[in-house]
Amino acid sequence: MKIQAFLYIAALSVLTSCSSGTKKQEAERAVSVKTYYPVRTNSDEISISGIVSAKQTAVISTKIMGYIDKIYVKQGDVVRQGQPLMMINSSELNAKKAQAAAMITEAAAAAKDAQKDYQRYLALHEQKSVSDKELENIALRNTSANAHLQMARQGLKEVKSMLAYAYIRAPFSGVVTQKMVDEGTIANPGMPLLSVEQSGDMNITASVPENYVTQVRLGDKVSVDIKSIDTTIDGVVSELSPSATMTGGQYAMKVSVNLNSRAKLRAGMYAGIRIPNKTVTDGSSQILARKSSILTKDQLTGVYVAGKDNRAILHWVRLGNEIGDQVVVMSGLTETDRVIENANVKLFNGQKIVITD
Repeated sequence: MKIQAFLYIAALSVLTSCSSGTKKQEAERAVSVKTYYPVRTNSDEISISGIVSAKQTAVISTKIMGYIDKIYVKQGDVVRQGQPLMMINSSELNAKKAQAAAMITEAAAAAKDAQKDYQRYLALHEQKSVSDKELENIALRNTSANAHLQMARQGLKEVKSMLAYAYIRAPFSGVVTQKMVDEGTIANPGMPLLSVEQSGDMNITASVPENYVTQVRLGDKVSVDIKSIDTTIDGVVSELSPSATMTGGQYAMKVSVNLNSRAKLRAGMYAGIRIPNKTVTDGSSQILARKSSILTKDQLTGVYVAGKDNRAILHWVRLGNEIGDQVVVMSGLTETDRVIENANVKLFNGQKIVITD
């Protein structure tokens, strides 16, 4: 009996040890995260998030249906305005073209016969051999035949006009940024095929919150921080929407940058725009964090920070105004804290992490 009790206790100890070991392994399992450093900015500047965008961007589609016969470009190719990008083979339109040509041949023959009859009846009418009514009927037949010929020619013209869309051409000079289809694909009207961006000429597009829009003016000089290439460039506010009716209180803005800076930029890069605040002169500063990194628990808000030994450390923070996709952190965070970007990642305080920046 004592031996059985001993074996039972030993087995229970082993199970408990395995269970605690499994929990420990789960707790030590590292979670992959991306991080960033918050921005400290003087409150005499308004900070707004933006995106580098090409001055002109086009998603190219087709107006006709057919098989994509040839694609002459690939992603990254530089193209000139009017250059053929691809060709669509539309058997339906080719059939309509042949039909329209046949109709012209038939209508032309009918119009030729009607003209001969009219000339003959006109001569007979002068000789008083046919009545006015007979001449009038022949004249109407001649007019009708010529009208049918013009309609047939117009039909062929329209088909040729549609066939011109078989060759898809670059709307402006630029770079092919995306190819969505391959040769042999069936293209339907409106279906995206390629995207082209104007090369060299870049803008910064952004949205100005309504609480800051009165502080922004056309022609304002701004500083643009491009973290991905670790540089700051000068810019000027070139466009500012007068209305936010369709954008939920956000006013669309464009910033033009100087020519020397454009070669460094690529469309889609994240940009931080700093605009002089005309109402603040006390020189105080503020920390900006991305809204995507903010987590909420009950009435508290916080962020996870990459701490020592690559562990997630929870910082409770006090938040201020939102600025685009960022928010002012009034306390609980410094610009040296490495913030975990996505608050939706399942973490706990002390969780082992792997930084994948």
